[in-house]
Amino acid sequence: MSRFTDTAWQDTSVLRQRIIDLPFNRELMAGTLSQERFQGYMIQDALYLGQYSRTLAIASARSPDPEAMARFARAAEEALVVERALHGGFFQRFGIDPATAGSAEPSPTCAAYTNFLLATAQIGTYGELVAAILPCFWIYWEVGHHIAARPAPDNPFQAWIDTYADKAFEDAVEAMIAITDRAAAATTDTDRARMLNAFRQSTRYEWMFWDSAYRQETWPVAIG
Repeated sequence: MSRFTDTAWQDTSVLRQRIIDLPFNRELMAGTLSQERFQGYMIQDALYLGQYSRTLAIASARSPDPEAMARFARAAEEALVVERALHGGFFQRFGIDPATAGSAEPSPTCAAYTNFLLATAQIGTYGELVAAILPCFWIYWEVGHHIAARPAPDNPFQAWIDTYADKAFEDAVEAMIAITDRAAAATTDTDRARMLNAFRQSTRYEWMFWDSAYRQETWPVAIG
């Protein structure tokens, strides 16, 4: 039987190529992405990471084996500490006011994605949860490597690129893939189908997140 993650990766190949081809990622690779768009992306990504960390912490608590429990716990901490530290550097470099970032609300896409993850963490199976978590790791690694292989001179976004093309991040991705395959191997065909749907849905949200950042998405109606 083929690995679950091989099936999921192949199943989403067309959509993943569309992610790489998004204007946001093409301009990020060229170093021509506007500061305003990158500012908005970083603010929304910081909001996303806070809720993603909660999802990882729940996965740690639900993990059936100590290795997965420890890996998810470390990932939850890193989502808050390591990546937010990178954001802090970009906030300063790109003129993002911390007070403005602190008062920002999630965009419709950010809210939908994080609510999907948290709902899956609460009411989905463990297999669904790990499958929903995996695309954020794996797709960022793929995008980072794709961009790193086509370096633009003096790219202002090089620190972002280096983070996701780094060997340490690759090791984390491989660990998450292994955890997901163990979960799939230990469950039923019915749950594996649900896992695939969760993987697909998170992959859709990955496309939507970058697309919404480029469009500088806001809520269509104001409150009050």
